[in-house]
Amino acid sequence: MMRILVVDDEKIIVKGIKFNLENEGFDVETAYNGEDALEIIKNVHLDLVILDLMMPKLDGLETCRRIREFSTVPIIMLTAKSEDTDKLLGFEYGADDYITKPFNILELKSRVRAILRRSGTSSSKFKNTRLIADSLIIDTEQRNAYLDGTPVQLTAKEFDLVELMMRNPGRVYSRDNLLNIVWGYEYPGDMRTVDVHIRRLREKLEANPAKPELILTKWGVGYYFKA
Repeated sequence: MMRILVVDDEKIIVKGIKFNLENEGFDVETAYNGEDALEIIKNVHLDLVILDLMMPKLDGLETCRRIREFSTVPIIMLTAKSEDTDKLLGFEYGADDYITKPFNILELKSRVRAILRRSGTSSSKFKNTRLIADSLIIDTEQRNAYLDGTPVQLTAKEFDLVELMMRNPGRVYSRDNLLNIVWGYEYPGDMRTVDVHIRRLREKLEANPAKPELILTKWGVGYYFKA
């Protein structure tokens, strides 16, 4: 099992990333500051580090610099800063990729898979990248969807929603859960956004959108993909 270290002083973000990566089959270590992260990296074999930029004790840049003194483990920098100069500085200190908060957890997982492939990790260790339910097929690497063999045009958020639910069939997600996972932890929008996207997905993927058989509703709770 591949092991990933998540380092961030915001515990809710660490919890969310850990939960989602464990659902992908990864073993996840956690730390809340740079000093603790360095100790883990020195003593535990890791395949990837997700490292926040702004942290107490040691910030992400200094932590990244010190990691590179003894390790070539791939590093994704996670930060609220989006300026190009900050990104370039992160790369100069040894980061392999950079993602800005608030982030889409599915995008982060895609970045994780891409970096692990580039670093030589066998693709056979990943969960299946082709998800199938009846006549619906989605390719999570190419981000393509097919219904009865015919390509279906999905928006980015529609694809993220259906991928999330297909990976976790039978699990009910509240609107708030879906907003946090798909749109980002600090998404300020209306929860009705979820309902609109679910309706559009049903129009594209269901034989009869008024009587869905794939994307189902748990009344008073939320939505789920058929078990």
